[in-house]
Amino acid sequence: MRVIVNGEDRSVQAGATVADVVRSLELGGDRGSSGRGVAVALDGEVVPHGRWGRTVVRAGARIEVLGAIGGGR
Repeated sequence: MRVIVNGEDRSVQAGATVADVVRSLELGGDRGSSGRGVAVALDGEVVPHGRWGRTVVRAGARIEVLGAIGGGR
């Protein structure tokens, strides 16, 4: 099925969860598997990390995956 991830059209398997989508992005390090430093919004609503594995994504969903970036002054 088709979803929009960070503004890009992507294909995911029917029944995919938020965790599946994050893993598919291959974020590097342990960010993709542990979720450290990553936030996800599904159709404009933040999904708490503890619910990623049980939150099923529907066709046409808009998913934003944001990674924290260190730095600053």
